[in-house]
Amino acid sequence: MLRLASSSITRSELLRAACIPFFQESIDFDEDSIVAPTPKNFVYQATLGKYRVNIEKFGCNDFPLLVADTVVTAQGKILRKAKDESNARAILATQSGSEVAIITCMIYKTPRLELLDISSTHYFFDVFNADDVERYIQSGDWKGKAGACMVEGFCKSYIRETRGYESTAMGLCVEVLKPFL
Repeated sequence: MLRLASSSITRSELLRAACIPFFQESIDFDEDSIVAPTPKNFVYQATLGKYRVNIEKFGCNDFPLLVADTVVTAQGKILRKAKDESNARAILATQSGSEVAIITCMIYKTPRLELLDISSTHYFFDVFNADDVERYIQSGDWKGKAGACMVEGFCKSYIRETRGYESTAMGLCVEVLKPFL
C-alpha cells in the first residue's frame, strides 16, 4: 500500500488499472512560484516541491510516498492547465498539427529507496477539427488537465504517431514504477 500524494483522478485510475494498492492524501504545493528555463526543469521543480511538502507532512515510514507532476509542451511553450475556455482554445491551437511532448516526473520514496524518474511521451497530432475543439471545450473535460490535453479522450483520434508510454502522458509512468514496488 502506498500514499499517492496527488488529487489526480487519472493517476488513481492508472494505479488501480496496474493493481497497485494505494490511498490518496496530499498537501498542495503552489506551482505558480516556479521559474524554470525548460519544461523538464519545470516539471522536476514542481514534483520536488510537492515531494518536500508531502514528505514533511507524512514521511514515508508508515506508507511509501508517491508524488508526480506533468507538463505539456509544444512549439517551445510550456502549456499549463487552462485557466478558462479562451485559454484552453489557445493551448489546443498550439497543439493542433504539432509535435506535443508530455513530460511526467515522479518521486517514489520508501525508508530504503528513493526513485526519481522523468519520462516523456511524444505525440504527433493531426490538425484538430474546429467543431470537435468546441465540443471538447463545452464538455469541460479539459479542466484541470495539463495543457488541456486528454490523450485518452479528445486527442486520441488526432494522434498520428506516438513515442513513449501512454501512462506517462496520463500523469504517472507505471511501467517504470512497478519494478520498484
